[in-house]
Amino acid sequence: MSSGIAREVMLALGLVVLLLGSMWVATGSFPPMVVVESGSMMHEDDGSLGAIDPGDLVLVMDPNRVEIVTFAEATETGNDNFGYESHGMAGDVIIYQKNGGSDTPVIHRPLLKVVANASGGWDVPGTTLRNVDSITWTLDYQCPYHGGFTNLEIKNWEPPHEGYLTTGDNEGTNGCNIDQRIATGDDPRSGLKDENGNPVQAVKDEWVVGVASTEIPWLGAAKLAFSGTSSQVTDTTWRGLAVVVAVIISIPYLLEIVIERRDESAEEE
Repeated sequence: MSSGIAREVMLALGLVVLLLGSMWVATGSFPPMVVVESGSMMHEDDGSLGAIDPGDLVLVMDPNRVEIVTFAEATETGNDNFGYESHGMAGDVIIYQKNGGSDTPVIHRPLLKVVANASGGWDVPGTTLRNVDSITWTLDYQCPYHGGFTNLEIKNWEPPHEGYLTTGDNEGTNGCNIDQRIATGDDPRSGLKDENGNPVQAVKDEWVVGVASTEIPWLGAAKLAFSGTSSQVTDTTWRGLAVVVAVIISIPYLLEIVIERRDESAEEE
């Protein structure tokens, strides 16, 4: 390897390290971003900017650096967080380990959080529920129902511990089926299971590994293509990635043309 090539390789590696280091400092997480593999957070069939689609890169904030805002808090009139949105809907999006396990983390939206009351019951910020034994609440979250819409209901749920109820934004797949199936009737056809086949419980704070921050569309699709997990990537994402690659490839040639023309102009003068 010539000294010139070696220098360019070292420069490229240095830039990668600098970029990752900067994102690590900014987010407090490492790795500082994740690639979205499933369509559970999609808002449209072909994907959309602003929502989290398969093939997107998402920066991950350390949960200790931010206050997680639930859907209930962001939709409660008079709440300090009323009107807050991220990734196209009310509330934050979190990345969590199912039941604290080691399988692939889930990136979903926290609908509400149950908090232990000092008197022995449960409080639910973003609602009027205080010191209750079980949770029954209707969220301002529309779900398709017999050609129309109905609001998402939580019925007679007795929390096993503090934690979040979560779901994906994609109403066609799981937007109206809470990850914790027991909160909506314990129908075994709904909800998520962990790596051991157990139903997912309310997400404890220590199971939250990050909060979704800035979305970088399309770029993660390349990783999914090489890992064989690209089946849910939309045509729109592939086209977007192709445009980005074409622009990156063309930049050096465009710069070379600009430099050559500038030099020619200088010689003519």
